[in-house]
Amino acid sequence: MKNLRYLLWGMVALFAAAAVFVALGTDDENTGIGLGAPFELQTADGKPFTLEDMRGSPHLVFFGFTHCPEICPTTLAEATSWMDMLGEEAKDIRIYFITVDPERDTPQVLANYLSPFSDRVTGLTGSLEEMDKAAKGFHVYYRKVDLDDGGYTMDHTASVYLMKPDGTFMGTIAFSENPDTALDKLRRLLAG
Repeated sequence: MKNLRYLLWGMVALFAAAAVFVALGTDDENTGIGLGAPFELQTADGKPFTLEDMRGSPHLVFFGFTHCPEICPTTLAEATSWMDMLGEEAKDIRIYFITVDPERDTPQVLANYLSPFSDRVTGLTGSLEEMDKAAKGFHVYYRKVDLDDGGYTMDHTASVYLMKPDGTFMGTIAFSENPDTALDKLRRLLAG
């Protein structure tokens, strides 16, 4: 049953990545594509943050939420591991975790959730309207799903976006992608 769940999540991640590429179009190297739209969010420590604040260094962008049972904590753990494996080589890479559930993910909740991961992960939250601007700018799918117990969960794109310092799109890393492949992609991002 556990393997079936991983297979299904893997299929969701592949579908999401394919949808991103179809929506964006591609060129030979998946480069030169601008992503992002102006937004005004705030960091987990309450500081204002805009799309322009991402510029200037290579960065990874991942959309998720703190109540996510599997994909988000796994992806954040993997990203932390990639940074550890790359060591000094990755000193300039920044990671941005943008919540798709700002209703529950306050700055304090984000700060607590992200504390076990790399200190390079910046959590971003804000109003639903501003989060929606960020998600649409990155062509991210998300949807609130009601649960039988009266609560809810969030469906969302599970890919990590690789972005050049100038904000152009370089590619994605899929959920639970082979670590060697992920590291190769990160090295291309750093070289690009």
